Formats: sequence, structure tokens, C-alpha cells
Amino acid sequence: MENRKNAIAIFLLLGIIWGSNFIYMKWASELISPLQVVLLRVLFGFIPVFLYASYKRVIKFKHLKYFFHFFIMSLLGATLYYYYFVKASSLLLSGVTGALSGSIPLFTFLIAILFIKEEKLDKRIYGILVGIVGVVLISKPFESNIFEANIEGIIDIILGSLIVGSSFVYAKKFIAPLKIHFAALTTYQLGFSLITLFFITNLNGITNITTNLNVLIGTIVGLGLLGTGLAFILYYYIINNLGAVAASSTTYLPPIVALIIGYVFVGEDIDIIDCIGTILIFIGIFIVNKRK
Repeated sequence: MENRKNAIAIFLLLGIIWGSNFIYMKWASELISPLQVVLLRVLFGFIPVFLYASYKRVIKFKHLKYFFHFFIMSLLGATLYYYYFVKASSLLLSGVTGALSGSIPLFTFLIAILFIKEEKLDKRIYGILVGIVGVVLISKPFESNIFEANIEGIIDIILGSLIVGSSFVYAKKFIAPLKIHFAALTTYQLGFSLITLFFITNLNGITNITTNLNVLIGTIVGLGLLGTGLAFILYYYIINNLGAVAASSTTYLPPIVALIIGYVFVGEDIDIIDCIGTILIFIGIFIVNKRK
């Protein structure tokens, strides 16, 4: 019972942590490049995960024979996914980016239909359609300046959502059967991502982030240590204590938190259309997750 109470509290904490990621990404992208933001996020996210995995003694040399799978997961579940979300954050309001991130389960379902034979296109397609309407509303195609920023940011969010959705499907097909502890898997995923980012990231100007102490702390602590490292650990704690279905419900919280932070604390111009679009995305997710 005590574990369940702790899991529920962590459930709410995780929603707040993930929901605050979007404002940190936006602030950081104003000082350094998107790839540099991702590099710092992965670097400081890797540290607590590695320490936790080391404490659990779950990192094994023999796991390296699966390095190809770890590398693919590092691209889908970290490097590319984070990159497109940071790009979107640099173009859109943080609250809007957060709201659109709620569409990840919808795109995951689409990818699953294509690559997992057990998944069939059924009445849940209506959930996809409802969710897409929500995305369209948030993108505001009726505004005259849509092509100045919104459309590129929306495309980035969709790409990021498709990529991370692919990571879930890939993990189900190729990673889950390996029966490797989640802390080790996350360490390998972030570790390979970190190596890749060190090779492809231009570090010129990365020290610009030190010109703003709040942004620096937000990036290192909020986005890296908490939003990436600790968040992975908390997420799997919820899975172990409340189940996978409950854990998947954490996708409902970050968009709401992001909208509240953007509107109340940052003063972003978030309107009723953004809220309606977010609600439609939630309805779409509910329909997709509804059991037959």
C-alpha cells in the first residue's frame, strides 16, 4: 500500500518534471544551438542513470553484443527525438509545444499498426482522427503568419513524435525480449547517444549558455538531471508499482503542466483554441488506449 502511495506521488512529480522540460528547452535554444541543447541534456541525464545502474550492478559487459540495438534506440529514443523537440521549442510557444507532445501515443499507435502484426486498424482510428484535429487546431492554419514559424515547428513536433513512437515499437520487438534491466538499457541508450552527439555537435558558442545562470541551471538540473535522468528512473518505478497502463497515462500530465507554466508563469499568449486542441488530443489518446 505504501509503495502504491509513493508511486502515485511520483506519478504526479513525473508529470511536473516532464511538463517543465519545454520551457527549459525554449530558454536554452535562445542561447545555443538545438544540438548543443541535446548534448547537455543527454550528458547530465546520463549521469544519474549511470550511477543508479552501477548501484544496482546491472551493467554487464556481455550486453555489448546487442550494441546495434542500443545504438538504434539511442537515435530513436534520445538523439533525434530530443533534437526535433528542441527545434520545435525554439519556434513555438513552450506551452504549445508541450500540448502537441501529447500526440506521441497517437503516432506510436500508427507506427505499431505498420510494424506489429498483432496491432490492427480498428475503431481506434477515430481516436487518431480526433487527435489529428487537435494538432491542426493548435497549429492554427487559419492565421496569416502560419508559414513564418508555426508550420515548421509543427512538422518538427510530428517528426519527433513519430521517431519516439518508433522507439517504443522497436523496443517492444527487439529490446524487451533481451530481458535486460531498465537501468542498464537506459544507460546504454543515453551512453550511445552521448557518443554520437560528441561527434556531430559543433561546440562553438556552447559556452553562451553560461551567460544566463537561470537558463544554465534549468538546462543542467531541470532538463538533464531531473527531466532526463531522474525521469527515466521514476517512470520505471511507476511501471513496477502501478503497471504499464498507469505509467502510459503520464502522457496526459506534461501537456497540461506545460500550458500552465507557459500561460501563468511565463506569460505566453496561449488561447482557448490551444486548450481545445489539447483536449481533443487527450480524447484521441483515450480512444486509442481504450480496450476492445
